[in-house]
Amino acid sequence: MFKSLIVLLVVLCCVAGGAAQPAPDMTQDARMAWWREARFGLFIHWGLYAIPAGEWKGATGHGEWIMHTAQIPVEEYERFRERFNPVRFDADAWAGLAAEAGMKYIVITSKHHDGFCLFDSKFTDYDVMSTPFKRDIMKELAAAARRRGLRICWYHSIMDWHHPDYLPRRDWERRSAAGADFDRYRAHLKDQVRELLTSYGPIGVMWFDGEWEDTWTHEHGLDLFRLCREIAPNTIVNNRVDKGRAGMAGLTLAGGFAGDFGTPEQEVPPTGLPGVDWETCMTMNNHWGYNARDLDYKSADELIRTLVDVVSKGGNFLLNVGPTAAGEFPPESVERLRAIGAWMRLNGPSIYGTHAGPCAGLPWGRCTQRPLDGGDTRLFLHVFDWPADGRLAVPGIANTPLHCSLLTELDQPAARLIGARRDGDALVLTLRDVEPLPPVTVIALDVRGRPWVIPAPIISAADDVFVDDLAVTARIDGHALKPPDGGDAASVTLRYTTDGSDPVRDSPAVSGPVRLQHTTTLSVRAFRDDAPFSPVARRTFTRVTPRPGIGDASAAAWEPGLAYEYYEGDWQRLPDFDALSPVRRGHADAVSLAPRGRPERFGLRFRGLLRAPKDGVYRLHLRSDDGSRLYVGDELVVDNDGLHVAEERTGVIALAAGLHPITVSYFQRTGEVDLGLAWTPPGEPKAPVPPAALLRSRE
Repeated sequence: MFKSLIVLLVVLCCVAGGAAQPAPDMTQDARMAWWREARFGLFIHWGLYAIPAGEWKGATGHGEWIMHTAQIPVEEYERFRERFNPVRFDADAWAGLAAEAGMKYIVITSKHHDGFCLFDSKFTDYDVMSTPFKRDIMKELAAAARRRGLRICWYHSIMDWHHPDYLPRRDWERRSAAGADFDRYRAHLKDQVRELLTSYGPIGVMWFDGEWEDTWTHEHGLDLFRLCREIAPNTIVNNRVDKGRAGMAGLTLAGGFAGDFGTPEQEVPPTGLPGVDWETCMTMNNHWGYNARDLDYKSADELIRTLVDVVSKGGNFLLNVGPTAAGEFPPESVERLRAIGAWMRLNGPSIYGTHAGPCAGLPWGRCTQRPLDGGDTRLFLHVFDWPADGRLAVPGIANTPLHCSLLTELDQPAARLIGARRDGDALVLTLRDVEPLPPVTVIALDVRGRPWVIPAPIISAADDVFVDDLAVTARIDGHALKPPDGGDAASVTLRYTTDGSDPVRDSPAVSGPVRLQHTTTLSVRAFRDDAPFSPVARRTFTRVTPRPGIGDASAAAWEPGLAYEYYEGDWQRLPDFDALSPVRRGHADAVSLAPRGRPERFGLRFRGLLRAPKDGVYRLHLRSDDGSRLYVGDELVVDNDGLHVAEERTGVIALAAGLHPITVSYFQRTGEVDLGLAWTPPGEPKAPVPPAALLRSRE
């Protein structure tokens, strides 16, 4: 399995002799500068899993996890190594396509969870040099990337289903865990990280993954992060090195977790992650690794708009390709990379080195920004939906416009200027004589000073539904009223309407809570000198009749607690428990993990009654890792389904005093476990649902 200690000593002597020495350390901003400028990178998932191309024993939905999802024994999976011979691999062609697409860095799987290494490792024979190909793919791609001006970066899995010392074993594996030593595996992992950071020149990013299993701890993450800093002080390390990732959302939780940037997966945070470096990674189709049957590709237009969406919120976009076993990018991927590149050649300045736009929630598109010499600002308006009337409103912006034209004409002597005039709180651009450039037309709007965008007022209430009456407040962020370039804060008056119409200067002023007794759409706007000074905020509040209870329970028929059913299986979402047979049934005092029978791959369903002490609006909070759902009667109140780390979601329902049937369903796949139910009764603080509020049948 492992190569000789003599070879290791030779390698260490070479390193000591000056093969790769750490560069002087940088500040965090300096370390991140190239990455923040790049904004767009290529992700490559490639390995032995490309050979079956997603298919095993008639099932065609597998991807890079095929060893696990198809439950292929180690010795059988190893045979793919004898077939790995990607004779059409051309590192220059791959790097060329990335550069043509406008990408600035490449992140490739040096090792995925299956443990196979695409590089020449001195610490295992389970690598590319033991295949018929016998070429160090990482070495070739690193050189090709640098020839194209791209940064080379490594994805390296912490999890390793092949290594004899990695724990835990898959529950379907035949290999015994006897004698396995996870600390010995950690030493192996660190040895390979040293190789990757010392043998291939400067590395842009160490992109770790597979950190979620219980054997990997926060202390292990800090240790590996420090090792990367020690060896390569200027290499960026993602947050999956540690245990602080908040599920697929990718945000690093508070608490001293390591990592230079967050890693949302297959999603774009709705409002970005202000003040945080983050990168959305996403597939073109439904798989990271090559699946020959998966032709469900996102269109080039959709991918361009996703790139714009990510950058407009302050993030980077890492777009994935899964090459074939022959070593080629699928033609569908090539077509999309080239289409993105054609758009980027015209509009790259609106992406590279830009910051999150100051205008959120634009109905027609997105906005990025860049500071100009002299203190002014260029706003890049990315128009997804061209206005039919030729008028494009940029709401809430208080700056004076200086220049406006299509980005493609910005530096041309004959650039067509686009008129920009103020209309209330908005700058309105006149586009009647301008032709759109689908899929995203970019307009460069220069404004005086730093952006001053007045947000819509904030409308606050206990909930969007109420039973009797409701107090609603409205305010505007005082910091937003102060000009960013200095001066006194603007003095404004908030005015409102209750019929859904836009407030005008004669509308009532907000002087305290607005009390509602009927279903109402409340609209609020800021005014300065009797002129609109902010966008309109709207929120609808609905008066509801509480869901009736089923009466009270007699002591003879009911007792405290819930009935539960315990299931075992491997799911990625909640299954239909009605179609399955439970392993056992029983009673539980609360919604908890107490009835589980094994640490992973199980499900629970709790059923009984919830006692509501009084009429009103109840907030129900369901926390789980992985997925869960809460029903009251047949009404879905909380949907927390899917694979994720511990995450709490809240639902709102109006209940009459009395008893209400509830069902809580839960499944756990792998990693950490968590499950709990809390509530916020009307007029009371949030707390765990007390045992006295839960009832089950005595039958």
